[in-house]
Amino acid sequence: MNNAAPEGWHTVTPRMFVRDTQKMVAFLKSTFAATGEHQASRPSEIRIGDSMVMVSGIEFRGAMPAFLYVYVDDVDATYARAIAAGAVSLEVPALMPYGDRRCMVQDAWDNVWQIATRKALL
Repeated sequence: MNNAAPEGWHTVTPRMFVRDTQKMVAFLKSTFAATGEHQASRPSEIRIGDSMVMVSGIEFRGAMPAFLYVYVDDVDATYARAIAAGAVSLEVPALMPYGDRRCMVQDAWDNVWQIATRKALL
């Protein structure tokens, strides 16, 4: 157990630095059914599944694209929501040799998301 992290957080927490944090939070909510609210004066704390993601503006640091691997219950539905929310497809959903059904999209902030569900090892 990690007593240094806030309750409900993991030891490693992604933090994204983006332009228009409000739109990023909306993208995360519509694509991943994320919870949490946009915060204008501090990092937004957004929960995707059991993980927290911090979303910050670029006032003190420049924009930094991220590469994130996210497990979801339904890859195909999440992929469709990401595309509907403005992401660009980099890879359509397909079964990978290591057992994940996975796709890859790039959002409007240049973040790359690999979205997956563990199916079975091949």
